[in-house]
Amino acid sequence: MREVQAANFKPAHFGWSVAGKVATITLNRPERKNPLTFQSYGELRDLFRELAYATDVKAVVLTGEGGNFCSGGDVHEIIGPLVRMQETGDMGGLLAFTRMTGDLVKAMRACPQPIVAAVDGICAGAGAILAMASDLRYGTAQSKVAFLFVRVGLAGADMGACNILPRIIGAGRAAELLYTGRSMDGGEAERWGFYNRLCAPDKVLDEAQALAQSLAAGPTFAHAMTKKCIQQEWNMSIDAAIEAEAQAQAICMQTKDYGRAYRAFVAKQKPVFEGN
Repeated sequence: MREVQAANFKPAHFGWSVAGKVATITLNRPERKNPLTFQSYGELRDLFRELAYATDVKAVVLTGEGGNFCSGGDVHEIIGPLVRMQETGDMGGLLAFTRMTGDLVKAMRACPQPIVAAVDGICAGAGAILAMASDLRYGTAQSKVAFLFVRVGLAGADMGACNILPRIIGAGRAAELLYTGRSMDGGEAERWGFYNRLCAPDKVLDEAQALAQSLAAGPTFAHAMTKKCIQQEWNMSIDAAIEAEAQAQAICMQTKDYGRAYRAFVAKQKPVFEGN
């Protein structure tokens, strides 16, 4: 399998840094609350696809600059052109766009590294989808999460929301958010299980990166297997899922990390995992 060094990635449409096997993606258009463009959608999709081959990154943090996470698709750079496609009957162009945005979520779910979203301020539309598609979410009390597609005349069925969101917060709660487009504050998002933890605004990124560092220091082959099973088992029966996990665990038992953990336990030491 080919290998790449993610530290050498140089994305043009968002911030990127790698430290201690943790990569941080920073949406960095703070003057407009970090909206997405056609270019940033595509570049994010391609980056998450490449992370499958990265040997120097074992966890990812996704955040926004300037006190906000992401305000969704840029009104002028995305929504305007999409309306012009609608006016000219360009169904092919519209479908190409919606498939491309869905491919970003698929790439996030398929990349082996756990993704931790650090959310503050506005987290709306496609921004809420990016948080939803992450594996873990740390937020702040004053953050606002809104799946607001209905407010612009669209279905709540966007980028996998009707599939993934009910699995995180439950079908009834997901239906309310997707039908109304209303926002949840941080307290409600935590109570409903969307956030794993609430943090102070000046600490949310640090705490998300600390979590990512702890994951990167763990048995990362096993973490990747856990992520894969969570994804694959959505469409399985209980019997099929148990068999899939039996096979996954048997594979993990062949790793050197499994032996390291045993020998550390016998020696009454903390295991040092190497991801192999």
